Amino acid sequence: MDSTLSLSLNPKIKFENKTLLSSCFCYRSRGLFAGAPASFHTEKRCLRVRKWAPRAASAAGGNSARSAQGRRVYRQSQGTATLPRLPVKDIVSNVAPVGLFVAATFVLWKVVEKLLGTDPAGSSNEGKSSMRGMQFSFAPGSNLFSVSSQKAESESRQKLNEFAKELRSFRTVDMSGRNFGDDGLFFIAESLGYNQVAEEVDFSANLITAEGLKAFDGVLQSNIVLKTLNLSGNAIGDEGAKILSDILMGNGSIQKLQLNSAGLGDEGAKALAAMLKKNSSLRVLELNNNMIDYSGFTGLAGALLENNTIRSLHLNGNYGGALGAAALAKGIEGNKSLRELHLHGNGVGNEGIRALMSGLSTHKGKITLLDIGNNEIGSKGAFHVAEYIKKCRSLQWLNLYMNDIGDEGVEKVASALKENRSITIIDLGGNNIHEKGAAEIASVLKDNTVITTLELAYNPIGPEGAKALSEVLKFHGKIETLKLGWCKLGPKGAEYVADCLKYNKTISTLDLRANGLGDNGIIALASSLRVVNEALTSLDLGFNEIRDEGAFSLARALKANEDVAITSLNLASNFITKYGRVALTDATDHIHELSEKEVNIYF
Repeated sequence: MDSTLSLSLNPKIKFENKTLLSSCFCYRSRGLFAGAPASFHTEKRCLRVRKWAPRAASAAGGNSARSAQGRRVYRQSQGTATLPRLPVKDIVSNVAPVGLFVAATFVLWKVVEKLLGTDPAGSSNEGKSSMRGMQFSFAPGSNLFSVSSQKAESESRQKLNEFAKELRSFRTVDMSGRNFGDDGLFFIAESLGYNQVAEEVDFSANLITAEGLKAFDGVLQSNIVLKTLNLSGNAIGDEGAKILSDILMGNGSIQKLQLNSAGLGDEGAKALAAMLKKNSSLRVLELNNNMIDYSGFTGLAGALLENNTIRSLHLNGNYGGALGAAALAKGIEGNKSLRELHLHGNGVGNEGIRALMSGLSTHKGKITLLDIGNNEIGSKGAFHVAEYIKKCRSLQWLNLYMNDIGDEGVEKVASALKENRSITIIDLGGNNIHEKGAAEIASVLKDNTVITTLELAYNPIGPEGAKALSEVLKFHGKIETLKLGWCKLGPKGAEYVADCLKYNKTISTLDLRANGLGDNGIIALASSLRVVNEALTSLDLGFNEIRDEGAFSLARALKANEDVAITSLNLASNFITKYGRVALTDATDHIHELSEKEVNIYF
């Protein structure tokens, strides 16, 4: 009886016939059955043969009669005659390549299917949503795969509701660094529409872009309570500045706008300038650390000519240069309201300072704070600054930090300070001032009782410079904060300062960091702490190569003086071991037991 012969390709078959392998490549290049026998062409046929039994090969030394008998019994049980020998090798040699090609095609199809991400036909749709990528969530850390997307979305919504509740409950709300993005801002902004509570809101560092600022449209026009809006650290760019400026033209409540590190350029500055010409409520505008150049400075200068409400303008860390400073000076000349000007780190130079000081000298208002630090100002520029100091009667805070005015420049500034009686805080740090320059400043303090804060850090004044200052400050001046860090004082300079502290009754904060004082310098200072000093409360001795000997001397001084006024002692970055630390800790415990005073020591 005929039956269909089914041949399956076993993946474990090892093909050693090179002719067969070449046939496989032939089939792949020419077509499925190209080159196959006629019986294997695409006609709808089935290969039918009689069932057959494989011949058992007789083992060496085996019983051939038993093998023959076995075959005879098998044939009889089948009730048929002996089958003729079939061309098995021929069949395998033709069918196997076809099967191999089909299997390879199936594998390739599966690989492509995986790469394309398609589901096989008839497969279940369950679990598809877990492979569709990530869903964004407003809450930090909740951008998980959608297996938990519903939970994350719920938590995000709850978090935003909490933010909205804060806006309705507190006058000052800090939402900085929450990363809620544009979508979150649209949600939260609704709470500001008719809010009558929050006066200060911090949305800084929240991945907000220009698109997100559209959420304020209509909201800030109706809100009459919000006074401070902080959007710093968001990449809103020039486009965002334009959108915000259009919105704020109709706002009459916001007094402080912070857009520091917001990716603004000249076009953004010009847009804000156009807003300043019409806005009459803004008092403080912060544009620090952006990319505003000469053109943007010119635009802002034009706004100053028309605006009479702005009080403080912050442009630190931009690219104004000499031309930008000159342009800004023109706007300042005609402005009456400006009180504070922050231009730190703009590369203004000597020529830019000349133009700026000229504009400030004719300013119709009263400048109280001027920050021109880190602007490449030399001794020539210091001359123009000194001329302005002589004329100004309103300036209280002057920052010349990290320029290069040198001894020659500081001499001019010191001469001007002798005539000025308004400046209370002056920062001359990092200006290449030596012993001679320190002596010039000391001479000012003999008669000037207005200056309360003097910053001379990062100047190599040396021990002789410390001596000049200390001799004057023993009995003169009203200095409350003295900063002499990184001034190369050494142990000798520490002795001069220690001697000054025995008599001075005004210095409350003293910074002596990184002066190479060592144990000898600390021992000298400790001797001063034994004397009753009711003024000194904060002493910074970090980075001074202090070891246990110096620590022990400080501990003994603290124990000996029950009325010590010090509440903060910084000894960080020294070489004090656990023994020195234990001694100092015991001393602070002793003080606490006697007077209940807290002395905080930082190691």
